Amino acid sequence: MIYTTHIATPLGKMIAGATDAGICLFDFEFRKMMPAIKKRIQSFLQDEFEEGTHAHFDLLKEQVEEYFSGKRQQFDLPLVFSGTAFQQSVWNALKDIPYGSTRTYMQQAKVLGDEKAIRAVARANGENCLAIIIPCHRVVGADGSLTGYAGGLRAKKWLLEHEAKHSGVNYQAEMF
Repeated sequence: MIYTTHIATPLGKMIAGATDAGICLFDFEFRKMMPAIKKRIQSFLQDEFEEGTHAHFDLLKEQVEEYFSGKRQQFDLPLVFSGTAFQQSVWNALKDIPYGSTRTYMQQAKVLGDEKAIRAVARANGENCLAIIIPCHRVVGADGSLTGYAGGLRAKKWLLEHEAKHSGVNYQAEMF
């Protein structure tokens, strides 16, 4: 079973999903792609969603609260990825972007060894369903502009400014 719950954050309510293996979903509840994301997770995990409780939710809530209070810079949670090998490589590379820093899609493509894969990297980035935990919000356009984010550009700007504030980096996000 894939258990779900909702967690309140400064950016709004988020939906969380967990199995015995770990957290498989943490995303903005209102996200347009949510039905497709849930379908993908169910397909990969060969299981169904059910509202409920799970021990992993306690650790998730604790770490999310620490993140939003500025006390946590990295998450230490058991995670379950529901995606292709390429998507998983993109998501793992996102975890390597330091707190308070940003990278461009081109830089991420180079990290993965194929600078021609910018669009594929951007697409996999957009299919991340472990928002904030897998920090896709740290990827920006080539000119430093904020580009698409499942939670919206205001949320992306808020997250980058929050991290800058707690890491000592001076970050001014530009929204185009």
